[in-house]
Amino acid sequence: MNGLSSVKADYNRNSNYYLMPNNNVPVRAVKIQEVPQSPDAARTAATAGILQAFALFLHKASEYCGNELMKGQEFTDETSVKKVAENMVKKNKLNVKVDFIDKSNIKNYSKEIQEALGPVARGENAFYTDSYKLAVAPKSKPSLILHELGHAINAHKGKFLKFLQKSRMYVSAVPTALIVLNGLLKRKDDKPNFVERNAGIIGFASFLPTIAEEGLASIRGVKAARETLGKAVNLNPLRRNYLFAWMTYVIAGLGLGVAAKQAVIESKKQ
Repeated sequence: MNGLSSVKADYNRNSNYYLMPNNNVPVRAVKIQEVPQSPDAARTAATAGILQAFALFLHKASEYCGNELMKGQEFTDETSVKKVAENMVKKNKLNVKVDFIDKSNIKNYSKEIQEALGPVARGENAFYTDSYKLAVAPKSKPSLILHELGHAINAHKGKFLKFLQKSRMYVSAVPTALIVLNGLLKRKDDKPNFVERNAGIIGFASFLPTIAEEGLASIRGVKAARETLGKAVNLNPLRRNYLFAWMTYVIAGLGLGVAAKQAVIESKKQ
């Protein structure tokens, strides 16, 4: 499923690696002996602190971009958006149902998909799902459908674009995979190996296919709007909204890089 909330990072959940402290663990007073830290230990602690601060910054940045997207103006009316969507479906011979969701029509769908449609009805999300051949956007923000149809086009434009689209299914396993790989490549002198030194970069790089595919979906939507409605329509509000949407994916990629780096650092302490 491709949509605006498909890669939201929750920085407070234990499934992420930049964790809030576990407040349920009992604590008892103990005498602490000061032990001089080795340069490596001090460097590791400093790195962990920087990563934690950066993770919190990314969380705020993602919230900001999401809020800016949702309060952005529509570039045209719903009728014109539907015209663009129809042309996208026809021109690319898509076997896709297009719908604009609110509380009145969400009940027309099966219960197994109603949960996913809830945020759409509230104006909080839009998505395309290849398994259901369905592209949906909120009635309150219909222009998001053009981006989702961009995903539908990508899904039917060859194996490479299909790979880019499907790659997001596996990115959550990247931090764990790097922990395992780091253990297998551990150096005898205990110095950082390639994986440990570059875990953040590797984590971010693993999300680049998703970032690229999201950008391409938006480009397709903007291009279709121009082709259908002509130069008389101002597309700047649409570009603005799609830019903020795309930035949430860039931020998610950076968050994955932070998660990967922190995962490797934490694994060394165990």
